[in-house]
Amino acid sequence: MGLANLVPGISGGTMLLAAGVYPAFISAIAELSTLRFRLRSLVLLGSVGASAACAILLLAGPTRSLVVEQRWVMYSLFIGLTLGGIPLVWRMARPATPALWLGAAAGFAVMLLMAFGPERGGAASGMMWLRVVAGMAGAGAMILPGVSGGYLLLLLGQYLPILAAIDQLQQVLWGLREGGLNWVLLSGALAVVVPVGIGVVCGVVGISNLLRYAMQRFPKATLGLLLGLLVGAVAGLWPFQHGVPPQVGERIRGQVLSQAMLADVDHDDWRMAPTAPSLRQAFTALALVLVGLGVTRAIDRLGGGTPISEAEPSTSMRG
Repeated sequence: MGLANLVPGISGGTMLLAAGVYPAFISAIAELSTLRFRLRSLVLLGSVGASAACAILLLAGPTRSLVVEQRWVMYSLFIGLTLGGIPLVWRMARPATPALWLGAAAGFAVMLLMAFGPERGGAASGMMWLRVVAGMAGAGAMILPGVSGGYLLLLLGQYLPILAAIDQLQQVLWGLREGGLNWVLLSGALAVVVPVGIGVVCGVVGISNLLRYAMQRFPKATLGLLLGLLVGAVAGLWPFQHGVPPQVGERIRGQVLSQAMLADVDHDDWRMAPTAPSLRQAFTALALVLVGLGVTRAIDRLGGGTPISEAEPSTSMRG
């Protein structure tokens, strides 16, 4: 789940579903949010949460470097990982009903609006409230199969800043082993990590209970919405893009750029524009998509191909 939350396009909830622990995980969160404490639930949440946190802390830096330096390679893998999650959600959703298709259409439309709407990139990436929203998006990825927190962070302009902050936090921890504490690095990391963490806590509590209610009252429409979100995520993951240098008058991080400010704009905040791939890149990207798809399907098989009756959250959360 930790690895999945670092990857735009694939959901941590999808990985939990593939591994066969999704229903128990959702039930444990719902119990804890209502102040019901059972040892089994606490052990489950502790083991999943601790291992996910370790993966995020150790791999945020390398993942950020790969996304920045090998964008089209990583995004091709992301597309494959996303497509591999579609059969998992479909297995929960079938047989299809009008409510399912209506929910899927709504979810797909939402993702298209987010992918191609006017507010993309880092335009407001420094705002505190947006970091809280980003944390709630990350929490959604932990709870909802088909919803990628990394992808939503990408659209909110928070993906690379959050990975950079986690990497800084790791550097601070390594510095403690050498006997020194870098306060400047720590304060910069906490300015991002703390509001994101607040958003994660609020999101986990709210979304887990909302999902339980929605799955009990409107199971087909809810699963259709998740399916539409998952399919629509692919639309915003076109791998062949290049950074467009900012111009005077553009708004970056809430500021209107002047000529003197242009040189100080980080490349992470540049607007991205699609480009056409070469023939070699196109075939390589297709191969990487298949690799990503195969990884998700392999995890599904490792988890035993969670049956519908076990995967449906509503059956495991009643009472």
